[in-house]
Amino acid sequence: MSLATNNKMDMCSGPVLKNILAFTVPLMLSSVLQLMFNAADIIVVGRFAGDNSLAAVGANGVFINLLTNFFLGFSIGANVLVAKLIGAGKEKDASHTVHTAIALSIISGIIMTILGEALAKIILKMMDTPTEILDLAVTYLRIYFLGTTANMIYNFASAILRAIGDTKRPLYYLTLSGAVNVVLNLIFVIVLEMDVAGVALATVISQCVSAVLVVRCLIKENGCIKLNLKKIKIYRSKLTKIMLIGIPASLQGVIFSFSNVIIQASVNSFGPVVIAGNAAAGNVESFVYVAMNAFHQGALTFTSQNIGAGKYERINRILITSLLSVVVVGVVFGNLVADMGEPLLRLYTKSSAVVDAGMDRLNVICRTYALCGLMDVMVGVIRGLGYSIMPMIVSLIGACGLRILWIFTFFQIERFHRIMLLYAVYDISWAMTFIAHVICFLVVKRHFKVKRNKV
Repeated sequence: MSLATNNKMDMCSGPVLKNILAFTVPLMLSSVLQLMFNAADIIVVGRFAGDNSLAAVGANGVFINLLTNFFLGFSIGANVLVAKLIGAGKEKDASHTVHTAIALSIISGIIMTILGEALAKIILKMMDTPTEILDLAVTYLRIYFLGTTANMIYNFASAILRAIGDTKRPLYYLTLSGAVNVVLNLIFVIVLEMDVAGVALATVISQCVSAVLVVRCLIKENGCIKLNLKKIKIYRSKLTKIMLIGIPASLQGVIFSFSNVIIQASVNSFGPVVIAGNAAAGNVESFVYVAMNAFHQGALTFTSQNIGAGKYERINRILITSLLSVVVVGVVFGNLVADMGEPLLRLYTKSSAVVDAGMDRLNVICRTYALCGLMDVMVGVIRGLGYSIMPMIVSLIGACGLRILWIFTFFQIERFHRIMLLYAVYDISWAMTFIAHVICFLVVKRHFKVKRNKV
């Protein structure tokens, strides 16, 4: 059985830079497009419902990411395993992995909905969300989490498509679902005056559209990634392998998100204006992040397929190419966003105070955002080699531990209790964690070479 699709990419031969760019550019565009549509949520609610509504939506971001990142870690496991099996020519095993992954996405989405509905108000109170935006934030969260099953299905299915090098079709599906999101935002918020509830409902509907499109794509596929709805089930051996990679990735995502929850709680202590500025700036800088993260995904998938195919000699080229590429993107786009920060932030709000608060974040984070990209690429390569626990531990100690330590020690001292110093902890943690990951890669590579020689 062959993968009869024009969307498959040969990752195990040919020029590395050309192939990585062919993989990452559509993925980058798709992520940027998704963020543009998400930005439409914040822009519409900020300009037509007010700064409190903007702050309410922004205050939810870290909690949503906390749950989402945990379950999306399993999709990383599916991506790595499918890519390795395809590289090794084990198409039956790859097919079983695909059906297991889709079953897992449905289960994950249902669990997320239950947790989100139950914990929304509790978590927001624990994060010291101001009382004037608490009810709006809870309303947004509870509607948003109704769409998490569709969101999980889309992300797991997209991870499967990435395993064969297909990053184009998810771009097409996001274009359509995102257009639906924008139109519904305008109708629900401006025409029907539904405030944050309208933004959340538009998001849920658009997520359902993207899930239907990507599932339809897999059903119509040929070869080992073809989806048969009647065969969706958990294959225990495949679930175990997905979890071996996915659980550490999930825990790493949760650890990062947990540290961001603590940072968000610290941001909340500065009041609604800073919360709104932080939310708008976070949305703007996300465009730089997803552009860099495309190289993390590329490094992960290319490494996985080449390991599966036994093309060990290509790993160094994949790593170096990905690192150089992410530096260029991070430096150029990060500084461009910081330089254009004020007009970009004014798309989100009419308040000069909110814009000033947003610029505080952009000037600290975007100028050095390439450090975050370097860290993520290292994680992608190490995980693609099959070592998932190590980057989790490094991230726990190097990034999250440092952030939490700073917040609960120096940041509590009055002279250090400044928003700029709170943002600066991101830069420091990225740099230290990147260095630690480089050391880990050198250790892993040596052990990997010894293991190969024994075989």
